[in-house]
Amino acid sequence: MQRCLALELVSTIRHDGNGGVLDDLATIEQAAAWLTEHREPPADATARLIVDEQLHGEIIALRRAARTLFARAVSPAPPSPADAHRLMPAAEALELLNALAAVEPVLPQLDWPGDGEPSVRLVSSVVDTRTGVVAALARAVIDFLAGPDRAQLRACKAPRCVRYFLKTHGRQEWCKPSCGNRARVARHYGRQRAAAGAVTDNLRRVRTSGRTNASADG
Repeated sequence: MQRCLALELVSTIRHDGNGGVLDDLATIEQAAAWLTEHREPPADATARLIVDEQLHGEIIALRRAARTLFARAVSPAPPSPADAHRLMPAAEALELLNALAAVEPVLPQLDWPGDGEPSVRLVSSVVDTRTGVVAALARAVIDFLAGPDRAQLRACKAPRCVRYFLKTHGRQEWCKPSCGNRARVARHYGRQRAAAGAVTDNLRRVRTSGRTNASADG
């Protein structure tokens, strides 16, 4: 897949546009819809994915571990503010991630069509589709964190944004242009407030000084 599955998993925690945070995996139904859209097509086209409370809980736990390790990856810069106050200990996140990846034993197999490029596919002997889904997501997170893209991972600095993103150029600080615009507007108003505050402080000092001098003359 060309898209970064690990980044898409952590991005299911996102800004709602009104100063709050949305969870795209909040319910079993939402998790089922997200998995149907994002998981690799199964080898058996007739295999159905049944999302129950157990699978839902495992996906949520995996996402929490991934976001904890994403926060570690961007350190010492601040992590996403969405869950910075409730991240797992890094060692616990690593243990959980590795354990979920290990639930599906897989073997690499080389595919090399006569008119194409060679590629590797992972073949599993596990019949349970749910097990394969969790393990595949965990492996995607591992591949990302152990790969070169980790060095470009950033937490968006725009006000209210909670996304992680991959820095693709220069001094990029935001996940998308709209966040950049919002950050610049916030900085502009911040400078205006600071300037207004400085003027107010100066006026206060002048008035205080005037009253002090008047008292001394009296």
